[in-house]
Amino acid sequence: MNRIVTMVLKNLGIVPGAWMKLCRYAKHPEQYSEEEMYRHIQFILKRAIQGGNVNLTVSGQENIPAEGGFMLYANHQGMFDVLAIAATCDRPIGAVLKKELYNIPFLHQIALCTRSYAMDREDVRQSLRVIQAVTEEVKNGRGYLIFPEGTRSKVGNGMNEFHGGSFRCATKSQCPIVPIALVDCFKVLDQKGSKPVSVQIHYLPPIPYEEYRQLKPTQVAELVKARIGEKIRQCTEGEENG
Repeated sequence: MNRIVTMVLKNLGIVPGAWMKLCRYAKHPEQYSEEEMYRHIQFILKRAIQGGNVNLTVSGQENIPAEGGFMLYANHQGMFDVLAIAATCDRPIGAVLKKELYNIPFLHQIALCTRSYAMDREDVRQSLRVIQAVTEEVKNGRGYLIFPEGTRSKVGNGMNEFHGGSFRCATKSQCPIVPIALVDCFKVLDQKGSKPVSVQIHYLPPIPYEEYRQLKPTQVAELVKARIGEKIRQCTEGEENG
């Protein structure tokens, strides 16, 4: 059975009410606090994860800054990634999503509630406007998530190139960078079936601006990718040797 169907069926008793409430928030987000909307989103996501037979292991949540703006950068394995991060990052965050994901029902409602942005990778001017908008939001104390690969890797726990332009939000806002290592997340929604799966999310120690201020965006990208890659290697080393 499709895992999304499993998630819905196992939560059928709460789905109508939770969906209507999410739509109400998304239609008039200015009428509600960011905290209230975000907690409702987390409630839905945690129930979906449990109902979808997903064993989610999380570490390093203490590395998320308690105050001030920050940027999260994660490797990108599939559609589950943004949902898993939103479910486990307790500080409200927004995200930069490619326009194709932004327009998917449910993800669209979440995006509206979290002041997330859609980026058209083929429109340079629009992409620059998104980067500038996110930079200003971070300067004002918000947190944002970006997948610097631009699209899912489609190579399991392997990674594609991290694009330097994705890091201009951090360099321009001079904020801490929190790398996120996702392990086996592609197994949730990017593979068929609904059998139990185990996935991992690791929030790595933040990289303060002072540590990367002298680096070019492409060098920051290499630094973050290396730290994420090392954590993934640590988590999968036993599997490879086995």
